[in-house]
Amino acid sequence: MTATGGVGQAYDGVAELYAHLFRGEIGGREDELAAIRRLVAAPAVAGRGLPVGDLGCGPGEATELLAGFGVRAFGLDLSAGMLRQARLAHPARPFVRGSLTALPLADSCLGAILARYSLIHLLPAELPSVLAELRRVLAPGGLLLTGFFAADPELGDTDRSVPFDHKVTTAHRWPVDTLAGLFRAAGLTETARTLRAPAPGERFPQGTLLVQG
Repeated sequence: MTATGGVGQAYDGVAELYAHLFRGEIGGREDELAAIRRLVAAPAVAGRGLPVGDLGCGPGEATELLAGFGVRAFGLDLSAGMLRQARLAHPARPFVRGSLTALPLADSCLGAILARYSLIHLLPAELPSVLAELRRVLAPGGLLLTGFFAADPELGDTDRSVPFDHKVTTAHRWPVDTLAGLFRAAGLTETARTLRAPAPGERFPQGTLLVQG
């Protein structure tokens, strides 16, 4: 049984509440917004006009944000409930249902990928094949930005992922170096990273990785 098998159903059950609780949340994260601006300025997007995929889009807030930067953006999610919320809130944007394990997308079709907290529910054994799938759909030179819960050595974390009791379904925190190494093994080159301490109300450090295909 893969982690993805039950994740969509878990988010179906909380989709309306989730969309309400996190409405407008990304707009207040200056570190992430700076990384997203860099993402949409990638030559494969800004120069060639290829679309940006918000993969694991949830209720579509980041998809709308991407479109606001003037790029062609669409959202993809495993949860039918989340997609329902996304379409209600952002009817002008295209949203499709799909799994990161087998994306319904052609090779090299995306100029950039945003995978914001959408890799956290994958089992560690699943992640290499999913990263290879992301690499497949990313155009040469395209950028991929992921956000995630980071591991914390002060909590006794080592160089491996650490499962935790996410409020929706089990998730994993990752040491930044370990996750970067998995992207590297998938043929993606790190160009930038961030790591910050938990903000008020957050339980764990937060990280981002920007990688290039």
